[in-house]
Amino acid sequence: MRLLRNVEHRRMPWKNGGGTTTEIIVSPEGSGLDDFEWRVSMARVEGSGPFSSFAGIDRTLAVLSGDGMALSIEGVGEKPLTPETAPLAFPADAPTTARLTSGPITDLNVMTRRGVFGHKLARHVAEGSLGLAETSGERLLLALEPLGVSTADGLIGLQPLDAVVFNGSDSAEVVSAGESAAFYLVEITPA
Repeated sequence: MRLLRNVEHRRMPWKNGGGTTTEIIVSPEGSGLDDFEWRVSMARVEGSGPFSSFAGIDRTLAVLSGDGMALSIEGVGEKPLTPETAPLAFPADAPTTARLTSGPITDLNVMTRRGVFGHKLARHVAEGSLGLAETSGERLLLALEPLGVSTADGLIGLQPLDAVVFNGSDSAEVVSAGESAAFYLVEITPA
């Protein structure tokens, strides 16, 4: 397991210069915005405007906090995205504009290079504990509330926006610190 504490995530400007992003992890490590194979990040969106374009990349977004936004995606149309809606997958090279519905938001962004890797992003809630099904590739768990992740390597405690990366074939269990704990699970698999 690899622990990625929120305070250690890398802060950097958006590709289009319109804001800042918090990079949780990028692969290969040290790769830039034009040559990564997969990337997981968060962004604080302060105003409406265009998304950065990433050629040959598939993207999935989820709203972590704030009221939400409406995305206008060329070839897809307008899609609402709030903390309650399912994550939205779309091509990162399709011209996309965001319209905030009521104030700033923070989003979770998963991107993979098309034809090289694929991904899934889903929100879960552990009530007491929740076993995670095995999968191929790698998994990243982003905590939204205090929780623990138990694998054969041991138990790691996470605070909100901490993450842990582990092999998808490892058996894993999420243990809530309270009655329940919400988290996002990212699965990265070779194409």
